[in-house]
Amino acid sequence: MSLAIPNSKALIAAIIAIAIIAGVAAGLYLTNQPSGEVQKVRLLVATAGDVNMLALFQNVVAPEFEKRYPQVEVSVIHTGPGDAGSRTIFEKLKAAKDAGKACWDIDVAIVHQIFMTWAMQEDILLPYAKNLSTWKNAKDLDIAKNALGVNVEGYVMPMFRSQIAIAYNPKYVPNPPKSYEELVEWVKQHPGKFGYNGIKGGMSGVGFVVGWVYWKTGLYDVYAKGPLDEKHMAGWEKVFQELKEFNKYVRITAGNVGTLDMLNKEEIWMGPVWVDMFYTFISEGKLNPNMRLILISPGLPGQPMYFVIPKKPCNLEWALKFVEFMTSPEIQAKIIVEKYNWYPGIDPNAVMPYVSEEAKQRLFRDITPEDLKTKGLVFPLNRYYQEMLNAYIKYVEGG
Repeated sequence: MSLAIPNSKALIAAIIAIAIIAGVAAGLYLTNQPSGEVQKVRLLVATAGDVNMLALFQNVVAPEFEKRYPQVEVSVIHTGPGDAGSRTIFEKLKAAKDAGKACWDIDVAIVHQIFMTWAMQEDILLPYAKNLSTWKNAKDLDIAKNALGVNVEGYVMPMFRSQIAIAYNPKYVPNPPKSYEELVEWVKQHPGKFGYNGIKGGMSGVGFVVGWVYWKTGLYDVYAKGPLDEKHMAGWEKVFQELKEFNKYVRITAGNVGTLDMLNKEEIWMGPVWVDMFYTFISEGKLNPNMRLILISPGLPGQPMYFVIPKKPCNLEWALKFVEFMTSPEIQAKIIVEKYNWYPGIDPNAVMPYVSEEAKQRLFRDITPEDLKTKGLVFPLNRYYQEMLNAYIKYVEGG
């Protein structure tokens, strides 16, 4: 399958050739070693994110990949959490481009969505994804095409999706509301038993607010993909005044962890949570294992992390194999789903046949692959996002 650039196959072939030549020149493929052994290719993988991302790639992924390809040694560098971690990777790649290097140090990077808004402007990435055998399982996903309004199709492969959902206690909520509309009626009948953290202390509450705006306006596609236009924010005062009314019947929690703690203590019966945090708390004995999840209509946002390949990697062939390895249904099932409680980055329907029954019951019992496909939304463009936060402060907190 060709890339969406002129003479793409020839270009890719040329880059591969350059990378191999550069590798030979650097001594990466030397055979004349005193030991008589071929020196291993060093594949440099840089990851943003929390420290669990470093542990994942150092302790789980690298050994698995090296077992399959013993001629490769995977070296992992961790640039830190949040936007700052992705920014460090961006600056390193841009510096390599500005310096005119023949090949850049990083072969594969794992980044947040915000990275793509910087990188696509600077032309520092290779449009590689459509050449992977695993692209067929990502090509129809919105997160593989759009990142905060930026067209990223062909430049990224989603590693995983971290999703916000509504947790509930079936002891008190045997028939949970299935939509925002039903939830509004539910909180009136059960005041003080739904809790979220507003827009402070964690993104689970922010995601709930964003989902509220999507529901009330019906403009999800506009907010997620553009265009940016003031007219699409004109009716927000009423939207947020109605959220302020909703808040009269709910508890405002201390944050992501605060919501989970209050659920565990049965101080609240429902609230938005990050799905991976939900299952981690259960596995660590911090949350009642009888708790359940539901993804209400029209949906709630989540966030992917992406695999990207710089425009001039030193080891393109192995970079492609690495991403293909990590986005294969088998590895997505074994590592992403079963070990880390994330939802897969590729189409969940392609992953399900490889997921253990225990993991299926745990992670897909309440939220099905079809739920993720239809109600797993993305966060809005940055301008809309910031204005939503400002509107919450103005009309809900201070209105």
